[in-house]
Amino acid sequence: MRRESRRAHWEKVYRGKGEDEVSWFEKNPAPSLELIAALGATSETSIIDIGGGASRLVDYLCDRGFRAITVLDLSEGALAAARSRLGERAARVRWIVADVTTWRPTTAYEIWHDRAAFHFLTEKHDRAAYVAHLSEGLRAGGHAIIATFGPDGPERCSGLPVMRYSPESLAETLGSAFKLVSSRRHEHTTPWGSRQSFQFSVFRHVTEEPWRRREAAAHRYPGR
Repeated sequence: MRRESRRAHWEKVYRGKGEDEVSWFEKNPAPSLELIAALGATSETSIIDIGGGASRLVDYLCDRGFRAITVLDLSEGALAAARSRLGERAARVRWIVADVTTWRPTTAYEIWHDRAAFHFLTEKHDRAAYVAHLSEGLRAGGHAIIATFGPDGPERCSGLPVMRYSPESLAETLGSAFKLVSSRRHEHTTPWGSRQSFQFSVFRHVTEEPWRRREAAAHRYPGR
């Protein structure tokens, strides 16, 4: 799908349906909150929610005192719904209307969170752009929490084809700059009661890629 068409699709979805009328709706984003807490996040930890849309994750983060929250989504309508729901608290959040495959980060975050955005990138060039921007937008030593449909999850969502991943295949897609540190399976129940298989994986942005370490070692110990 072309990027312009992708934006139009999501604007139509969010302007035509209520918050709890989409399959990915979560009243309580418990898996994401648990993983963020497990990383030792504090109120000062900078977090970006990629494809956050109208998700309630931002509500819970605000309630827990986080002060450096950014939410990025293609759909202005989705972000408008989230801002309206938050009321005065919305002023504490940075809102970005952008396609993650073309957006260029201007800061590096400590936690990059993505629940069900990456798996919509079915084109190789879009995945490569995402990974490049993840590398730019996540601090060395920072963590990415990326949730996608699992290998036995749906093949389509919101009328679009998706990619399904295991933690290992997602790690291979992200490349050696990201080390898989943990993963979990999650069964999501849609608002109409069907079950969807997700995997949540946590990656650390390593400070040096393996080839750089090998190259440095070769310079230090020539002939070995």
